[in-house]
Amino acid sequence: MQARPPAIFRRLEELEAKRAQLAAAGQVDPFSVQFDRPLSATEALWQGRPVILFGSNNYLGLSFDATCQEAACLAVRQEGTGTTGSRMANGSFASHRALEEQLAACFGFPYCTMFSAGYLANLGVIATLASDVVVLDAESHASIYDGARLSGADIVPFRHNDPDDLDRRLRRLGARAYGAPVVIEGLYSMMGDTAPIAEIVAVKERHGALLVVDEAHSFGVLGARGCGKAEADGVLDRVDMVVGTFSKSLAGVGGFATGPHPQWAALRLASRPYIFTASPSPATVAATQQALAIITSDRGAALRERLGGHARRLHAGLRDMDWRLGAEPGPVVAVVLEDAQRTLHLWHALLERGYYVNMMIPPASPRGLSLLRLSLSAAHGDEQIDGLLAAFDALRQT
Repeated sequence: MQARPPAIFRRLEELEAKRAQLAAAGQVDPFSVQFDRPLSATEALWQGRPVILFGSNNYLGLSFDATCQEAACLAVRQEGTGTTGSRMANGSFASHRALEEQLAACFGFPYCTMFSAGYLANLGVIATLASDVVVLDAESHASIYDGARLSGADIVPFRHNDPDDLDRRLRRLGARAYGAPVVIEGLYSMMGDTAPIAEIVAVKERHGALLVVDEAHSFGVLGARGCGKAEADGVLDRVDMVVGTFSKSLAGVGGFATGPHPQWAALRLASRPYIFTASPSPATVAATQQALAIITSDRGAALRERLGGHARRLHAGLRDMDWRLGAEPGPVVAVVLEDAQRTLHLWHALLERGYYVNMMIPPASPRGLSLLRLSLSAAHGDEQIDGLLAAFDALRQT
């Protein structure tokens, strides 16, 4: 008798069968779109024709910035294509240290550790900080949950963006709340809503907890200097750790953790994702340094203002058409739909009209919602936004 295949094989075969059904129906798999190549910060070539990107997280449009491109090219010529190992084993390049110092200075903190991906930054920080218990917003990113699981600590979620529920959870923990990491995001990437950080800071201080803010989607976008939601709320100096990524506004690949406490200087000695992962390439570091210089300059402020105008334009247009929206105007606009089937239909219809957006359905989406996620860029033109609005208008009755 033939042995039954392992359970993991069966699960993977089920996933492949679902993908094959989409292909047989002449539909594009929304989770495996393959572009021929990008054309600009807002356009890509797909199946030989251009599409406008509203699902790239390229908030400031710096992926095609000429100065960032030139910095990357120069670094490759001078320092090579890769580091071929971790900083613990192979040593740091001067540019690694320089970028960490520049990021720390941006936030007004003395310490910063760079990681090879934003996911690894959350993994490394949370797994290192949490020993007994970790408290996190229920709608936290997968990397936050994975870091919490890796820590081995007890995981205590609190209701999304609810400081009162956080207060109750910490009060029930009693003495265990002291020094426990509380992890939130500045801007939540699915629905586009932001955290009430000032209120959460007051709660964590009352219980002696440590607040970690993931500013992945809010860095470069919110705050006078682009430091994120904590800066915008005026409480950056009362946050214990900020985690961020290079892959959104900074238009690169990598991540970082920065904070005010002198103990954070030793984080790199205890964080396994830092110790055992190859360090970012010279090109990545150089391009990120240039992007950071733009974000903290007058030009960065102008890009944030332009992005805000785009957000208000798109949000108002969709609201006037009576689409159900997830949050206030921001760089992420979520269109909430009644079911997964209609969401898939509209996603395909938009792509056929030349607009690429993100499709989110359960179990990957929050609260069991089905939605189309639209991410804006300062590089978008008004005509591109108006074209997307016209496409939504045409699809209202379909």
